[in-house]
Amino acid sequence: MRIVFAGTPGFAERSLAALLAAGHEVPLVLTQPDRPAGRGMRAAQSAVKQLAVRRGIPVFQPVSLRESASVEVVRSASPDVLVVAAYGMILPEALLGTAPLGALNIHASLLPRWRGAAPIQHALLAGDRETGVSIMRMDCGLDTGPVLARQPVTIAEDETAATLHEKLAALGAEMIVGALRELAAGRAVFTAQPAEGVTHAPKLGKREAHIDWRRPGAELARVVRAFDPAPGASTSIAGAPLKVWRARPAHGEGAPGEVLRADALGVLVACGADALELTELQRAGGRRLAAAEFLQGFPIASGTRLGMA
Repeated sequence: MRIVFAGTPGFAERSLAALLAAGHEVPLVLTQPDRPAGRGMRAAQSAVKQLAVRRGIPVFQPVSLRESASVEVVRSASPDVLVVAAYGMILPEALLGTAPLGALNIHASLLPRWRGAAPIQHALLAGDRETGVSIMRMDCGLDTGPVLARQPVTIAEDETAATLHEKLAALGAEMIVGALRELAAGRAVFTAQPAEGVTHAPKLGKREAHIDWRRPGAELARVVRAFDPAPGASTSIAGAPLKVWRARPAHGEGAPGEVLRADALGVLVACGADALELTELQRAGGRRLAAAEFLQGFPIASGTRLGMA
């Protein structure tokens, strides 16, 4: 098939690579404009753009898709179908109509659960035992279109956003190749999403990654896993920032944020209910360290309150 592909991060790059490996023709790639990144804040190309450049595929990076000129750029590529994965922009109706077979979206949840920009993180925050990938035909709603294929994935007890992302990216890449095979053969069956079970997954940021020690330890353990690798669950010690990369629910009583114990096993911190044992930490400007190594260079006394100036 002749495909215009729209995507930005590594999740989408896996699917673009799979489509190219399957022999599909990709005359145009849409991706987000280059953004400042890193300590030098230099303009960085998205993972999808890097792959497209290596393969000699023309790249289009509009700030908006609502101008008629943007729609014409896509239309001029004469796609059979559009494939979208974590693009980061809403496709207007005019653009959805540029391909005779419509637009397929690779979405990292079992729709209609977790419609929106951050389904992986929200699944972890909610304590879901299962998520997956859905291949959906796009319409003008937010992830509301009919579903062609869906496949579940079990969420492990120690799953992080990083590990779950890799699982779902690989699965999505495999599924979109199969979905296009069914579409080309005329065997594709699209099923409307049920009205029940709809949840939303809006974009998350540093504010949501802040650890509120008044919450139960089990909830905070999910916060730590949901924000690994970015932006990292955060608290403070003596007014200085502290990232928490690994933690597990534990038993303990004390004032929220109070350090109950700090030794080679971890830093046990009281929460609104029970406690949280921190096993991997990072100070500003430092490296991620296991608790035992962290405490060698930065001892923490029992009674210290985290999250306070």
